[in-house]
Amino acid sequence: MRSSPARLFTRVPLAGNYAAAVILALLALCPYLVLTTALSLMGPVLMRELDASRFELQLTGGLSNACYAFGAVASADLVQRAPRRTLYLICEGGFVVSGVLTLSAPGIGLFMAGVILQGLFTGMLLVVALPPLITGHGIDRLPTTAAVISLGLFGMVTLGPLVGGLVGSFNGWRELFAGLAVLAATGLTVGALTFESNEPPGRGTAFDWFAIPLALGATVLPFFGVSWLTRGDFTDAAFLVPVIVGILLGVVLVVSQYRKTHPLMPVRPISNTLPVTGTANAMLTGAAFTTLLELSEVYLLRIPHYAPVRVGLLVTPQIVGVFVAAVVFRKLVATQWVPYLALSGLVSVAVGGAVLLSATASNASAIVPVAALFLGFGAGAGVAPGLFLAGFSVPVWQIGATFALVELLRSEAAFLIGPVLLRIAMTPQSLVHGFHLAVVITLGVTVLGGLFLVGLFVLGGARPEPPDLDTWIAGEGTGYHSPALAARIRDV
Repeated sequence: MRSSPARLFTRVPLAGNYAAAVILALLALCPYLVLTTALSLMGPVLMRELDASRFELQLTGGLSNACYAFGAVASADLVQRAPRRTLYLICEGGFVVSGVLTLSAPGIGLFMAGVILQGLFTGMLLVVALPPLITGHGIDRLPTTAAVISLGLFGMVTLGPLVGGLVGSFNGWRELFAGLAVLAATGLTVGALTFESNEPPGRGTAFDWFAIPLALGATVLPFFGVSWLTRGDFTDAAFLVPVIVGILLGVVLVVSQYRKTHPLMPVRPISNTLPVTGTANAMLTGAAFTTLLELSEVYLLRIPHYAPVRVGLLVTPQIVGVFVAAVVFRKLVATQWVPYLALSGLVSVAVGGAVLLSATASNASAIVPVAALFLGFGAGAGVAPGLFLAGFSVPVWQIGATFALVELLRSEAAFLIGPVLLRIAMTPQSLVHGFHLAVVITLGVTVLGGLFLVGLFVLGGARPEPPDLDTWIAGEGTGYHSPALAARIRDV
C-alpha cells in the first residue's frame, strides 16, 4: 500500500509548539539584523585588521543589504516550488558557513563575501520563517506574534550600535561573528526540531526568469552606486549610472508585477488605500530612522570625538522606544487603530529629528538619548504596523510574497537615502553645518511625506475598522477591505 503524502513528511518533535516557533524565527533573523547597524561603528577596527578601505567596508554593508532585499524576493519564488523546511535548513546552514568564512577572514575579500551571504540568507529566511509563525498558531497568538516580530526586526536593529560600539572600542570582532555563527547553529538545531515540512503550492511552476533578474539589478546596482559616494561624488558615472539604472529596473519590476496575471509578488492587491499608505509609511519611517541614526553616529564621533562605545550607549534608548512600540502594537494590532499607530511612528521619527537639531558638542550626551528614544519608538510603531497593513490586505497564502515586496521597497528607501544624506553632511567645510543641513532635509522630507500620506488616506475615504482576522486566517478573504486610491475623487 502506498503511503499518503502526509506520511512522507518527517515528524518533528516540537511541531506546533508556539514558543519554539518564536525562538526559531528570532534566531533566523536577529543575528544579521544586529550587523546592519553595528558595522559602521566597527569600521576603524575592521579597516585596520582587514587592511580595508572605507569604500570597501561601505560596499560590504551596501551589497549585504541589497542581497537581504533580493533574498526575500528570491525566497518568495522558491517557497512555491520547495518545502519550507528544506529551504529553512539550507538557509540557516548557509548562514553558519558564511559566519565561519567571515570570522576567519584574513582580508576584506573573504569578509565581504561572508557578510553578503549572511544578508542573502537572512532575506530568504524572512519569507520562509515568518509566515508560518503568523498564520499557524491561531488568532489568539497573533497580537503576541506581531509584538515579537516588531521586537525581532527592529529591536535588534537598535541594539546594533551598542554592539558595534563595543567592538569599535575594545575589538573582538571575530568573537562577535563567532557568536553570531553559534546563534545560527542553534537556530538550525531548533529548526530541525520544530519546522514541519509541507507540500509546495506550485511545485511544477517555472522559475520566474523575468522578475528575479530585475529584482537583482534593482537592489545590487543602486546599493553599489551609493557606496561609491565614500570615494567619489554625485557627478561620478559610478554613482549616477548604477543608481538610475537600478531604480528604473525597480520601477519595471513593480509595474510588470502589477500587470501580470499570476505575479510573483501581489502588487495589484496591495495597490489600495490602506496597504499603499502602510507600505509608504514603512518606507518613509525606515529611511528617516536609518538616516538620522547614521548622522547622529558620525556627529558624535567627529564633533565631540566620543569613543565608539560611548556613541553606542548614547543611542541605546532606541531599544526602550522599540519595546514600548511593540507593547502598544500588541494591544492595537486587531483594532481599527493600526493606521494611526503607523502614522504616530512617522511623527515620532520627525520629533527625534527636530530634537537632534538642538545638539551641540557640549550638550550632545543629553540631547542624543532623547532623540534616540523617539527614533526607536518611531521605527517600531511606523514600520511593523505598515508591514501588517499590507499583509492583512492580501489572502493569507500571499503574506510571504507581500512581506518580500514591502521589505524590498523599505530596504531600498532605508539604505539608499542614508548614504546620500551622509555624503551631503560631509560636503560643507563645517561638519556641524553639514549635519544640521542633512537633518533639516530629512526632517522636511519626513514631514512633507507624512502630510502626503494623510492626504492619500483621507482621499481614499478609508474608515477606521478592525481587520477581519477570522476570515483572513481561515483563508476565506482578506483582513482589510480597503477602498481604492483616491476613491472619494473617483466617486465624484
